[in-house]
Amino acid sequence: MNNRQAYLFDLDGVIVDTAQFHYLAWKRLASQLGFEFSEKQNEALKGISRMDSLEIVLKAGHVTLSPDEKIKYASEKNAFYLELCSRMTPGDILPGVLTFIEKAKQNGILIGLGSASKNALTILKSLEITSHFDTIVDGNRITNSKPDPEVFLIGAADLGLNPSDCTVFEDAAAGIEAARRAGMKAIGIGDPQILKEADRVIPGFEGISPRDL
Repeated sequence: MNNRQAYLFDLDGVIVDTAQFHYLAWKRLASQLGFEFSEKQNEALKGISRMDSLEIVLKAGHVTLSPDEKIKYASEKNAFYLELCSRMTPGDILPGVLTFIEKAKQNGILIGLGSASKNALTILKSLEITSHFDTIVDGNRITNSKPDPEVFLIGAADLGLNPSDCTVFEDAAAGIEAARRAGMKAIGIGDPQILKEADRVIPGFEGISPRDL
């Protein structure tokens, strides 16, 4: 495995944009609890685990729930989110991503997923791209969510590579921090101001090839 390289991709906002689905599901939950939850507030949930996201939403509405109630509401939110995700097709993959991954694989680069989402496999199946990944590390395999580097370190271990041989693609500041803490290179997808800690920021994968990086 010497001299091998790996690309580790976040899911939401990098391969597919499910942010709107998450927002609609959290907004619905907030309404059930009697308060409004805005898209601006939703930005704070990017790259954060489900239960940590719930805590942020509850704090925004000044709502206190018991541990059992939190589990109940988080499950309801997730069920509605999955209902929205189930309507996804390969056409929902963000522009240029599939071509980029295919070119990387042709160049011998290993491909991994590093996502806090417990629904990652469900989404990849809907997109019909599960077979493109040499390892999938999702929320079901980790204890600590980003910015903890656990998700990416497990990915590197799965592939038998040193962290320094891995490049992470992320759209969230927490994900960029996780990559840096893991000792990996970090490519930001999106706003250079938000992702200023990344080694490089690109607007998306359209027109980008592995050679460009």
